[in-house]
Amino acid sequence: MTKRRSRKRKRKTKPPGLPPGTLVVDPESPPPVIHAIAYDADNIVEMAITEPETLTELMTRWPVTWINVNGLGDVAMVERLGQVFGLHRLALEDILNVTQRAKLEEYAGGYFIIAHMIRLPEHLATEQISLFVGRNFVLTFQETAGDCLDGVRDRLRHARGRVRGEGADYLAYVILDSVTDNYFPVVETFAERLDTLEEAVFTARENDIVERIHEIKTELQHLRRQLFPQQQVLSMLAKDELQLIRPETRLFFRDVQDHTVQAIELIDSHRETATGLVDAYLSMVSRKMNDVMKVLTIIATIFIPLSFIAGLYGMNFDTNRSPWNMPELRWTFGYPFALGLMASVAAGLIFFFRRRGWIGNGRRNG
Repeated sequence: MTKRRSRKRKRKTKPPGLPPGTLVVDPESPPPVIHAIAYDADNIVEMAITEPETLTELMTRWPVTWINVNGLGDVAMVERLGQVFGLHRLALEDILNVTQRAKLEEYAGGYFIIAHMIRLPEHLATEQISLFVGRNFVLTFQETAGDCLDGVRDRLRHARGRVRGEGADYLAYVILDSVTDNYFPVVETFAERLDTLEEAVFTARENDIVERIHEIKTELQHLRRQLFPQQQVLSMLAKDELQLIRPETRLFFRDVQDHTVQAIELIDSHRETATGLVDAYLSMVSRKMNDVMKVLTIIATIFIPLSFIAGLYGMNFDTNRSPWNMPELRWTFGYPFALGLMASVAAGLIFFFRRRGWIGNGRRNG
């Protein structure tokens, strides 16, 4: 017997009734760890940051600076970063309240973007990533350490591609492109799980198939809820004439938007497949049940006339009172006759059922 897997949903929303811009930290969030990468076309420097105020000098010396913050467990540190970069109080509130849907907000001096990263160790897990895109910097906030952006860091360190020769808007594109591309292996994993379940459906050897399919459908639905508003954000970045997004970079954002639409279509296709597997499994179970009921009905049908014959000859009428009272009871071959009559009736019914095609491979007469 399989145990139902339960996942307790963590409460991450702030208490209701607080004034706008109130910063509330999840007590389980780790303390912030700040890492900066500053670069131009020829050089790059990386460093750990302990004092946010030192970032001002760093950004004045380099054309583009990427500051990544892992952990949201320190309100004071988040406020200091907000002061350095001139971030709006409402944007800081959205950083710490990690239940936000994907969105794009324009503030003085830059854009605030919320997206979601995903991973699938066993169950689907999502993590909010918040981006501030300025004229010469990109500031990212993540809930915990570990992300899908190692490829971006590797491209920066080894000057692969054109990222080192572009501006902060292109760096924002590269980050969002990496976040979006990470959806595809996760979606492919769901496709592989559905293929495995499809084999189990038609063998019907496992009892928790419907539960497992429902779990996949739920996670796919959650995945779609994360991606759909993210696709709208990318559409705004690709089509709206935003001041800090150059026209040539909008073309790249359009490509990321296309990838997002493709991922959504794959998710919808897998959801339809999951629904079809549930229907197929229920049909298989119903078919097996019908086969069982058919066998039981045939057995019962055969034994009904046999029970009638046995009951008829089991009546205790006195043969001395009347010659018509069960004359077979005085006959030498009465018992063999009753058994033969029962066997003949059973054989006749079996032959009839086979002719109708109800059992075996007999001809079906319609």
